[in-house]
Amino acid sequence: MDLSLSAALLLPLVATFAGFIDTLAGGGGLVTVPALLLAGVPPLNALATNKVQGSMGTLTASLMLMRKGFLRPEEIRRPLLYCFFAAGSGTALVQALPAPLLRYAIPLVLIGIATYFLLVPAAGQLESRPRLGLRYYQSVILPVIAFYDGLIGPGTGSFFSLAGVALRGQTLIQATAHAKAFNFISNLASVGVFVLGGHVLWFTALSMMLGQMLGATIASHVMIRGGARLIRPLIVMVSLAMLLRFWLTQ
Repeated sequence: MDLSLSAALLLPLVATFAGFIDTLAGGGGLVTVPALLLAGVPPLNALATNKVQGSMGTLTASLMLMRKGFLRPEEIRRPLLYCFFAAGSGTALVQALPAPLLRYAIPLVLIGIATYFLLVPAAGQLESRPRLGLRYYQSVILPVIAFYDGLIGPGTGSFFSLAGVALRGQTLIQATAHAKAFNFISNLASVGVFVLGGHVLWFTALSMMLGQMLGATIASHVMIRGGARLIRPLIVMVSLAMLLRFWLTQ
């Protein structure tokens, strides 16, 4: 399908902003999916195209943080594999999820994320003692979040970050860095399913990828310099914004 000239020029700029927000707090799809829909892209094509362009943002952020030493591949190789298959399964089974479950589950989870970072302001400032064993965390908790990403998607980056801080005692920067890698691999699995279905608008996706790369690159530098002082309020605001959008669309 053909987009208007204004939409074709505006979407990469929207993707730049989304890549910046998504790298720091998650929730970039809150910006890009409505933008694609407003540009006249059908819903299924919008979801597929969004997954493809969003994957470039999470990949860029992961590589930047890896180069800076905040992300070590040897520490996350196994959970990345778990997340890949879990997200692919979620995308394949997306039509089987009962709608009433989503109506109640998503707001509760988003409220929980915002409440945690509001009521525990020191969370993630310093590394603390893990509350959950590494094996169970990697083989159960992370794949469950990745499955959710393939199935539904909103807030996945924030969920990964929250899990790292609350369950493994990571600093917020460590948890956010790991979240980018996990989010990339779960996006990649979903992309594969959407590509096989032929739902991706490739010209639009490629143009938005450039914006995602720019936004994620800027945000990675900001994350390293600004740390938890910037990430925490952004996570809270993005969670509340997603919650508001969810309620308004019901």
